[in-house]
Amino acid sequence: MKLAVVGGGSTYTPELIDGFARLRDTLPVSELVLIDPAAERLELIGGLARRIFAREGHPGLVTTTTDLDAGVDGADAVLLQLRVGGQAARLRDETWPLECGCVGQETTGAGGLAKALRTVPVVLDIAERVRRANPHAWIIDFTNPVGIVTRALLQAGHKAVGLCNVAIGLQRKFAALLDLAPADIHLDHVGLNHLTWELGVRRGGPDGEDLLPGLLAAHGEAIAGELRLPRAVLDRLGVVPSYYLRYFYAHDEVVRELATKPSRAAEVAAMERELLALYGDPALDEKPALLAKRGGAFYSEAAVDLAASLLGDGGSPVQVVNTYNNGTLPFLPDDAVVEVQARVTASGVAPLPVPRLDPLYAGLISNVTAYEDLALDAAVRGGRERVFRALLAHPLVGQFDLAEGLTDRLLAHNKEHLPWA
Repeated sequence: MKLAVVGGGSTYTPELIDGFARLRDTLPVSELVLIDPAAERLELIGGLARRIFAREGHPGLVTTTTDLDAGVDGADAVLLQLRVGGQAARLRDETWPLECGCVGQETTGAGGLAKALRTVPVVLDIAERVRRANPHAWIIDFTNPVGIVTRALLQAGHKAVGLCNVAIGLQRKFAALLDLAPADIHLDHVGLNHLTWELGVRRGGPDGEDLLPGLLAAHGEAIAGELRLPRAVLDRLGVVPSYYLRYFYAHDEVVRELATKPSRAAEVAAMERELLALYGDPALDEKPALLAKRGGAFYSEAAVDLAASLLGDGGSPVQVVNTYNNGTLPFLPDDAVVEVQARVTASGVAPLPVPRLDPLYAGLISNVTAYEDLALDAAVRGGRERVFRALLAHPLVGQFDLAEGLTDRLLAHNKEHLPWA
């Protein structure tokens, strides 16, 4: 089995490598190709990847290349984890929206739109080249904004599924609090990428006992602390929102915080420099502890599980993925991309039925889906007016003057990545 990772020079990659090495019985990889235009970084991370494989006794071959077409040739699955513009673009995404009093974040709000505009055309080009090399290959997208990118891939006819680590992180957290094995926890995980709620935490499977009321009663303070939301919010809702919901539920508070502290992009850039120095140590043969602060917890386990299910029978039968709605949420179009539990096999992805959603959640999901429609249109077709319309539709913007100001700033800061601008 050959897997290719586009963006293999990312400092995330050793997390992924660690999962491939440890879980080789679940996903027997014979060749792993790391692809990245940044040759120097790629060689550092490729060397560490080989040492991790050797330490775990993994017989697979790890290769690196800056040639996308050569790297994806013959691949059974291609994982996308790229960042167009690097951390410098992320820093801008987190900075200029604050000038308008809006949250600056790389996947939510105006910054998220900027990332989508830069990313979608690049991903679609990569996907076409994958299709030419191997039309049967699966594309697994971890590139943010996952929902918009996955929808672009699916609408272009690619065999694609989106992956996020939010659900698996919550599953692991809840399992630890309940003293259960993660495999015994099933989440009623519903929404869009980075806009989800856990409506239930079930023992054993979709029809199992709902442990969420007891979980909130016993551990609500700890869960609220992780989400940085007041305990009272969880008690009133009776569900667990994704931590990304804080950008909606406490937007103005977040803006004030962001205006008075270093950006996450600056923190990550400093961390990346330290990580790359560690990766260059020929004695290092495991992922360093510092990587846990970089983000992406449990990404490797989720990726292995998903790839194993898509390529055979090795993974879990039910997983949280991003895929076409197809009636799962009846108030959305079938071709919207939702993030829900789904049955995943080599034949494809089939979302499981979900509980009826309270209008409190359904309304926000509908609003953000409309924004994503417009954002994808802007990413594919370009044009200032399309960017403006997407921003005006976003619930964190929604005002004419704000949308105008944000549009001007977005285009000014992204001209090098947007030929039409």
